[in-house]
Amino acid sequence: MTTLTEQFIDHVLAVRYDALPDAAIAMAREVTLDGIAVILAGATEPLGVGRISTAYVREMGGNPQASVITGGFKTSMANAAYANGTMAHALDFDNTWYPLNHPTSPTLPVALAIAEHYKLSGKQIIEAMVTAFEVQGRVRLAATGLKTGAGFHKPGTTGTFGATAAACKMLGLDRQQMLMAFGLAGSRAGSLSINTGSMTKSSHSGHAARMGLECGVLAKMGWTASADVFGPKGFFDTFLHGDAKPELLIKDFGAPFRMVDPGVGFKKHPSNYFTHRPIDAAQALREEHALKPAEIARVTVIFPRFEYVNRPQPETGLDGKFSVQYTTALALLDGEISVDSFTNERRFAPDIVALLPKIELRIDDSIPADFDHMHVIVEVVTTDGRRLSKKIEKLSGWIGLPLTREQRLKKFYACSRRVLDDGAANRVLEAVEKLDTLSDIGAIMDILRCDGGVNS
Repeated sequence: MTTLTEQFIDHVLAVRYDALPDAAIAMAREVTLDGIAVILAGATEPLGVGRISTAYVREMGGNPQASVITGGFKTSMANAAYANGTMAHALDFDNTWYPLNHPTSPTLPVALAIAEHYKLSGKQIIEAMVTAFEVQGRVRLAATGLKTGAGFHKPGTTGTFGATAAACKMLGLDRQQMLMAFGLAGSRAGSLSINTGSMTKSSHSGHAARMGLECGVLAKMGWTASADVFGPKGFFDTFLHGDAKPELLIKDFGAPFRMVDPGVGFKKHPSNYFTHRPIDAAQALREEHALKPAEIARVTVIFPRFEYVNRPQPETGLDGKFSVQYTTALALLDGEISVDSFTNERRFAPDIVALLPKIELRIDDSIPADFDHMHVIVEVVTTDGRRLSKKIEKLSGWIGLPLTREQRLKKFYACSRRVLDDGAANRVLEAVEKLDTLSDIGAIMDILRCDGGVNS
């Protein structure tokens, strides 16, 4: 009798570039461009995630197989995947989707590293990315007990399986090898949400990328593991105590691909997605009423019960990415939210320190905590007694209200220009937008490596 795991692997094997719908190919190009952009910007993360990750893999050494983006050097595929995956999630600017997951940061670094070393085509990267997204989406749907903001962090769990899928497709594993790779991935999965707000959170994506690549390479070399990682006593029983619907692994697999429907959310602010609605509301109030800091007497953010982002006094700028109070303050004071909004200098600037105690997070249990259906209200009481209010339901950039091409390019250039000059950024953009025509990606990686660049 064929196991559910075997049926799942058969679906993974069946994904082929030549049979992909145009919409999936186009979306794969878009997520690749966005992923590269946030890696470039992640290298400049203010507290040093990129700098330390790069220094670490340089110290560890390794055969020069694949580029560390912005690092100025090559290292082993596994080390490159780790550094680039960590930088991809360093700013919490990488894309996400429904159910909430970070599908690019654990997977794109795997595809890039293997493609660079073995000189594989852009079509193979696209096939691997569509597959990796579908695998993560299916595991995430089935893992009903994987609660957002609690317990295990998704990039280190479902992301590890996505990274393994990317490696398997890039390396051309057969059915038995792929079963072994996924069995091994079950023993590589894990990451604790308690590390949110620290550098360790971003390393969950890097670890998943490195482990997924390792699972693929070892399986191709003949490594053995359980052939039924999603069966009894496997991933779902161990991590989620059976709180799962394993049948969703294969139900409608690729029909349509989840990369297309429900689609992908592209972040427009470099912070936790649950902070984006309050940011948008505060920005709207600031603009509509020309609010000045001295006019703000108190602020109330009416929010669903989700303690993950209830951080009234974040300990660092990095911790501020996960604070509704801090990000709301930034939006009211600065309007624009950028990478530099999350430095320690900005976190402890006098205007932020003065405003934070005036911001109250009020939990309203009538608001769904489900990201897709929630809303928030930001209310500002001014010193002259005015009561201003803004409700945000639909979120720009989220599924159903995608960023326009102009908005996505604005993000790409805002990120890439932190490292690259305009000429280099334009060459990367041109190459990625014709990714499926490239015989290999060496020219792209030569630019992204930034020999003599910021981290060399």
